[in-house]
Amino acid sequence: MKTVVLGMGNPILSDDSVGIRVARALEDRVDTTRVTIIESSVGGLELLEMLVGFDKAILIDSIQTVDGKVGHIYQLTSEAFNNTRYATSAHDVNFATAIELGYKLNLAVPKQITIFAIEVRDVTTFSESCCPEVEACIPIAVEKVLHALQQQDS
Repeated sequence: MKTVVLGMGNPILSDDSVGIRVARALEDRVDTTRVTIIESSVGGLELLEMLVGFDKAILIDSIQTVDGKVGHIYQLTSEAFNNTRYATSAHDVNFATAIELGYKLNLAVPKQITIFAIEVRDVTTFSESCCPEVEACIPIAVEKVLHALQQQDS
C-alpha cells in the first residue's frame, strides 16, 4: 500500500505553515520507502493531482473555527467535508469537490483519507514562525500522524 502524508499551508504566513512544519518534522521519523511526504501550498484540483496513485493519505493543515481553541488538533475524515462541496468555477474547487471529482473520473484517489486540522490564530501575518500555542502542538501532531500511520499498517 502506498501512503502519502501531505503537509499543507504557506511557509511564510505564520500559523498557516503548521501543516508544512509537521510534515518536515516527520521526514526523519517515517520509512520513506513506504510513505511519501509532500509539502504543498495548493488546493482544489492541484491537490487532487498530488493524491492520485496513493492508497491512503494523511493531510495536515491549519483550521480556524468559530469557538476553536488555538493549538487543538482535530482528526477528521474526508467525509467531514461532504456538505461543503461546491464549484462556482474550475478555479474555485474545494477539497471535497476535488475528491468527489476524482472518484467520478475513476482516478486512483485514496480510499482512506485522514485529516489533521490544527486550530490556529494567525494566517495573515508574514512570519516564518507560529504563535506559541501552535508551535507547542507541532510535536503532538507529529505523534498523532505517526500513530495514524501505525494504525493503517495493522
